[in-house]
Amino acid sequence: MGLIDKLLKGDRRAAARAIRLVEDEYPEGKEILKRIYPHTGRAYILGITGPPGAGKSTMINRLVSHLRKRNLKVGVVAIDPTSPFSGGAILGDRIRMQEHSLDEGVFIKSLATRGHLGGLAKCTDDVIQVMDAMGMDIIIVETVGVGQDEVDIVKTADTTIVVTVPGLGDDIQAIKAGVLEIADIFVVNKGDKPEADKTVRELKIMLEMSAPREDGWKVPIYKVSAMKDEGFNELIEGIFEHRKFLEKTGRFESFRRDRLENLFLVMLKDKLANELLEKMEKKGLYRKLIEEMFEKRTDPYTVVDQIECKCSYQGEDIDS
Repeated sequence: MGLIDKLLKGDRRAAARAIRLVEDEYPEGKEILKRIYPHTGRAYILGITGPPGAGKSTMINRLVSHLRKRNLKVGVVAIDPTSPFSGGAILGDRIRMQEHSLDEGVFIKSLATRGHLGGLAKCTDDVIQVMDAMGMDIIIVETVGVGQDEVDIVKTADTTIVVTVPGLGDDIQAIKAGVLEIADIFVVNKGDKPEADKTVRELKIMLEMSAPREDGWKVPIYKVSAMKDEGFNELIEGIFEHRKFLEKTGRFESFRRDRLENLFLVMLKDKLANELLEKMEKKGLYRKLIEEMFEKRTDPYTVVDQIECKCSYQGEDIDS
């Protein structure tokens, strides 16, 4: 496929076409993912999450600029809310990042959540694979900004940054336990505001009150000002420091192995569930079971227990 050859050489048009095929779940998209898989696993994945209004997009724009000054190729996967009319990403134009649109070393893609929970889109991992194969050194994944439920990013990113800003009312309430636990790095954006030091102190108290991390990493807190372009060199050094920590402790490889296992399980469950439902619907069994459960003649627990899945791999019966 000429498209794949161009993609592996870093062609942005080929990458955009490949992502469209993957995102819309065309058969060609799956074939592309199969072919590029041996060429993936080289990019470093940086996850950025936090409450709405924290200035994540503006901060990422600055972060990309500083990473490019270090001659690093950067991909950005920006997860946005879904338009109720078109089904696409509401903020798909990514106006704040347009200054990088002509830079061949930057590739930006907006994805709509399309109802997928956890702050990411369903095809996020697949889009990351495409950007990885096209030669991006660092891939930044920005979550949709839904609040404390945005914990799926930890299953995707090597380093997870949680962004907050002063002046959100009760600052502590802006970061709940679930998000607190996934942070490898905290960033207080709009760090030039007088209230920023108060937010940093509150974060330090929260971290001190939390149980020590099993891996031994001590979560740092950085102040930046995206509007004034301040504090980003220190933040980038902190990101590289976390990468060194992961590599030194062996967590880097184990994290990626865990992520691969999680991706495989998600795909496997989707495939088995879809095939099983399709067979049940063809036989008219699906609606019949729903009615029986609704009328209390049976229960969903018993039904699921009694369903058997006959599986095979390359002609070998897995059940045998």
